[in-house]
Amino acid sequence: MTIDGKKVAFIVAKEGIEQAELVEPWKAVTDAGGSPTLISAEAGEVQAFNHLDKGDTFPVDVTLHEASVDDYDAVMLPGGVANGDEVRTQRDAVALITAFAEAGKPIGVICHGGWVLIEAGVVDGRMLTSWPSLQTDFRNAGAEWVDREFVVDEGSFPLISSRKPDDLPAFNKAFLEALGN
Repeated sequence: MTIDGKKVAFIVAKEGIEQAELVEPWKAVTDAGGSPTLISAEAGEVQAFNHLDKGDTFPVDVTLHEASVDDYDAVMLPGGVANGDEVRTQRDAVALITAFAEAGKPIGVICHGGWVLIEAGVVDGRMLTSWPSLQTDFRNAGAEWVDREFVVDEGSFPLISSRKPDDLPAFNKAFLEALGN
């Protein structure tokens, strides 16, 4: 699958990103010919984690304030408990996710990254998966939560979701296919 020239926004918090859930989809996008951009609330670097242990840092390309849905073909929301919890409190992040949904552009989400989807009000009537501890949150927001490696819900915008790092190979393939369509 190639996605030559497609631009993917990766939205993350200042720290707490699950490193594999950032790095592996980023590599999949790059290897398929796409162009990923790291977006966060502040310029500088973000801190990833390998579960509870500090991982690598990554440079922010664009701040949330500068980002526009018009500049990207899709968006990716990596997980990490602290990452998902922080991103959902950022008005600019929620507004950007709402704009992607309204534009009908693909949204990829892994693990706890889905909290921002709930905050944006874009999961009602949608089927998705996540880390199991979020299933009640999704159901309360009107979504159908299922325990699967990944889920693709076409709906009003392609929503590609996954549970955890072990699911990333299948998730990455499904995300690239949705972006290639």
